[in-house]
Amino acid sequence: MAKQNPFKYFNTSPEIIRLAVMLYVRFPLSLRNVEDLLHERGINVSHESVRFWWNRFGPLFAADIRRKRASRMRAHSNWQWHLDEMFVKINGETHYLWRAVDHEGEVLESFVTKSRDRKAALRFLRKSMKRFGQPHTIVTDKLRSYSAAMNTIGNAQKQQTGRWLNNRAENSHLPFRRRERAMLRFRQMRSLQKFAAVHSSVHNHFNHERHLYSSHNFKINRTAALNEWRQLCSG
Repeated sequence: MAKQNPFKYFNTSPEIIRLAVMLYVRFPLSLRNVEDLLHERGINVSHESVRFWWNRFGPLFAADIRRKRASRMRAHSNWQWHLDEMFVKINGETHYLWRAVDHEGEVLESFVTKSRDRKAALRFLRKSMKRFGQPHTIVTDKLRSYSAAMNTIGNAQKQQTGRWLNNRAENSHLPFRRRERAMLRFRQMRSLQKFAAVHSSVHNHFNHERHLYSSHNFKINRTAALNEWRQLCSG
């Protein structure tokens, strides 16, 4: 059975939709900033169109990225995981965004909860392990919820804690924090979960760790990532 074209009933070209979604998710821009940038390129769309496109196609693009990277990530991401939770305000109420990052800086999983107790940590760990398998080592901070959850699962011997060991997870929060400020925080828990999942996939796709490559190789990798982005959901 042929895969249905997700752009079938849209008058706007898929290239413009992909560009708008990439600008909004990847960079710390508001909807109106994206509208202005597109207008400068001669593309006249409203910020509400950008909002609709991101809500409609953002999860599709993220799923396509994860599907294409799944085999490589599963094979190479299980050496060491870094787990951390960050505070996110939703209508003045504190929620917790749990994040799992591998040793190369790939964001493996993002999960939003209202609490950070053993039950929430257990749900987060089981969700991550169901998708990526069992890691060899899990680095966390000293939050007791992690130890309690790992005792329940039976992999407490894999946990490592230390003052500087979890810098990989702490640094991975920075791109999301920049986006959060540009969006003036979130209004619903569901929208936070949706955006965090899409943002992590897009960040993984364009994150080439520039400091590890020469300028020539970095440009090659960046061009390859852009070309692959332009082919998302093209069938």
